[in-house]
Parts: sequence; C-alpha cells; structure tokens
Amino acid sequence: MARSTADGQPAAVLFDRDGTLVEDVPYNGDPDLVRPVAGAAEVLTELRALGVRTGVVSNQSGVAAGLLTLNQVHQVNARVEELLGPFDTWQVCPHGRDEGCGCRKPAPGLVRAACAALRVDPADTWLIGDIESDVRAARAAGARAVLVPTPVTDPAEVARAPLTAPDLRAALGLVLGRVVC
Repeated sequence: MARSTADGQPAAVLFDRDGTLVEDVPYNGDPDLVRPVAGAAEVLTELRALGVRTGVVSNQSGVAAGLLTLNQVHQVNARVEELLGPFDTWQVCPHGRDEGCGCRKPAPGLVRAACAALRVDPADTWLIGDIESDVRAARAAGARAVLVPTPVTDPAEVARAPLTAPDLRAALGLVLGRVVC
C-alpha cells in the first residue's frame, strides 16, 4: 500500500463529485450540464503533478429512484474527466437512501473501495466534500476530511465539521499542510 511521502504529502485525495468538483445539478444525467467549480482544475493539476492519487466517491441515488440510469452517470463522469483530467478511481453508490447499503455516504464503503482500488491506506487519504455525509464517510473509513461548504450546505453541518475551507484551493492547502491565508 502506498503511504504518505516523507514530506507529509497524502497518498491520495478523494473528492465528492456534485457540489465539490462540479456545480450541483440534482440527479444530473446530462453531460452538457457539467460545470467545474472554481479552482477544481488547478487543484487537480497540482495534486497530479505531486504524484498524489485522485479519486471520486459519489452517491447517485437518482439511479435507484429511476431519475437517471447508471449509463447516464458514467457519461456525466466521463465529461467530468474531459474537463478536469483523469481520476485514478471512480466509486459510485447507485442505491437509495433507505436501501441500507454499506457504500452510500455517510457509510464508509465508497471511501474504503477507493482506497482499496488505489492501494492506499485510508489513514494516508483525505476526502474533500461539501456536506456532512462526506466528512462522516471519511472518518468512518479512517481517512481525514475537509468540508468545503456551498450556499446549500446546512450551517449546522459546517459548525460540526472538524475542518473546513472556503474553497478547493484552501482545502488543498490544508491537505498539503500549507499555511492557508
């Protein structure tokens, strides 16, 4: 398993998709609606240049609800990669909220699966997301997390988050142990 480097750089950084890497379009099955959030491309370019593995962990309950197909999810994910570059792993939970699966965030399954696919220790992994279920999934898997709230993030979730950043660039600074101004 890959470990953090001697300089404290993480082995991997995982991202939530909707609201974190790309603008949140509920139950998006249309690749033409994909719009990266500010700073996403630059953050990913820097991580890749440092040799940090990257992945996406995404709940897609619209599949279970019949609002979109798994093929549409894959098409949207492909568009994300066209705009932001390749990720080392994609982990998607297509289950509904009440199905009781172990992969749907806040359960740790997606994070654990991503770490297994990347052959990294969760303790050397960070997850950046926009809601509390991202933070809870990371912590349940033994990874660290940064919450990057959006205007729709519940303020109580922000208050409970152990680590927050105003944007992806600041989150990257926290992940890499840099002073964030």
